[in-house]
Amino acid sequence: MGSKRILQGTVVSDKMDKTVVVAVERRKTHRLYHKVVTVTGRYKAHDENNQCRLGDIVRIEECRPLSREKRWRVIQIVARGDVAEIAPETIGRDIETTTQIAPKAEVNA
Repeated sequence: MGSKRILQGTVVSDKMDKTVVVAVERRKTHRLYHKVVTVTGRYKAHDENNQCRLGDIVRIEECRPLSREKRWRVIQIVARGDVAEIAPETIGRDIETTTQIAPKAEVNA
């Protein structure tokens, strides 16, 4: 039996129960243009205790198929990620509403 592959990547989704999606970036040279390109692979990994959070850097290990798409298991959380809990749509809403209200008031006056 060969050794199991171990990859390191960032958790990009933790919405499923006991499953996280890990984005693993690798750099390769384009065969025609010889430019270095970043290729991102997304792997579904088993997280037994739901410990991983969005933005965490984790190590995953190849394992037997656990479901239709899940063939990896989280073995270590390398670093905790700092990701805002606020949805991107709500970050600038109050500023946007005040800037929209002011010009309308000036036009009507």
